[in-house]
Amino acid sequence: MFLEHSPAQVLRKHWRLVFFAGVILAILSFAILLVTPLEYRADAQILIISKSRYGIDPYTAVKSAERVGENLVQVVPTSDFYNKTMLQGSYKIDKTSFTNVSEKVRRKNWEKAVNASVIYGSGVINVSAYHKDKNNALALAGAAASALVGNGWEYVGGDVDFKIVNEPVVTDYPVRPNLPMNALAGFIIGAVLMSAVVLRKSVV
Repeated sequence: MFLEHSPAQVLRKHWRLVFFAGVILAILSFAILLVTPLEYRADAQILIISKSRYGIDPYTAVKSAERVGENLVQVVPTSDFYNKTMLQGSYKIDKTSFTNVSEKVRRKNWEKAVNASVIYGSGVINVSAYHKDKNNALALAGAAASALVGNGWEYVGGDVDFKIVNEPVVTDYPVRPNLPMNALAGFIIGAVLMSAVVLRKSVV
């Protein structure tokens, strides 16, 4: 069995078929995602400050802060931190996703709603919250940031302080699911699958 023409020639001959297969799958991917709730993201930044300021050079201080941040990032998805966030009374949090559900579902929803990451080289933690409503995303990010500032020492010891350096800011447009990226992925998958079909049929 062999190809009558080279793969490039075969694909060039049937490029319209490959292209339209990609377009169709891209449209299907886009349409399917449209029925899922679109979520905004709110971000807040927290600076980790070492109390041991004497005898430590700036580089070491930042690296130490990064290690503390890495530990806190692992704490954010936990039930304990969830409880501390919900106790932040100055924020009106939509608890619909976390009430009247099993503990397993609540944990899963919490992990999807809030996450954190370390901004390396700065000693800053970025806290992100997702919600279909902008104000609720802001409230959730603000409450999580306040919980970290007020209770972060419980997880890493008392030799560090935390300060919110950027209050929560919400995105102008929904960011999850990422419709353009998913449509592009659908196009690529459709084009690749059709290319495989075309090449397979060209084998004689």
